[in-house]
Amino acid sequence: MRPRLQAPARGKRAIPLWMEVVALLMVALVLSLLVKSLFLQTFYVPSESMEPTLTGHAQGAKDRIVVQKVSYWGRDPNRGEVVVFEDPGGWLRAGEVQESSNAAQKLLSSAGLFPSGGHLVKRVIGVGGDTVKCCDTSGRIEVNGVAIEEPYVKDEAATARSPFSVVVPEGYLWVMGDNRGNSADSRAHIDGAGGGFVPTGNVVGKVAFVVWPWKDRAVLHDPQSFSSLD
Repeated sequence: MRPRLQAPARGKRAIPLWMEVVALLMVALVLSLLVKSLFLQTFYVPSESMEPTLTGHAQGAKDRIVVQKVSYWGRDPNRGEVVVFEDPGGWLRAGEVQESSNAAQKLLSSAGLFPSGGHLVKRVIGVGGDTVKCCDTSGRIEVNGVAIEEPYVKDEAATARSPFSVVVPEGYLWVMGDNRGNSADSRAHIDGAGGGFVPTGNVVGKVAFVVWPWKDRAVLHDPQSFSSLD
């Protein structure tokens, strides 16, 4: 009598499929949070203050920007860089704080996968120890006595309409919008509790490029205007 052959035992699934899917989603979420915390994060431009460099019309499309954080590993922002920072207190107007009511968008935003709001975008003009003054006889801003050429400014004549002279404390920044005629930047808060200065610890990162709308896509390059001060 020939021995009876037994069918090979089927391999047992150690983990149910649904648990594998959940585990993969959790890993993806953790990786996204890690990228957001250390490398990249997306934001939208909340106002018109950075035009023409960045678009933020209240009634139109707002630029979606990618902010990189690697540049500030071990150093503070430099003059001329466009940065995103947390509101130092009372800078954001009601129309500029737009939190999504969509639960999915909120989840994606917390993971860094959807542009978040509640922050400001400005250009660094002065760093700790700088004397920043407006303006010289030609309407240009002076940093440590050196007049700065600013080709990125929307209306150069608007700069001189708000004269000021400040010394930036160590650990702080003096920031201004490129749209000088329509920017509630450090100048607008010079009489406030913080003197218009932004703590370097409030800076989230440096604007790297515009990712959306497609027609506005651009990589931001640091201007050479401040190189003579280094």
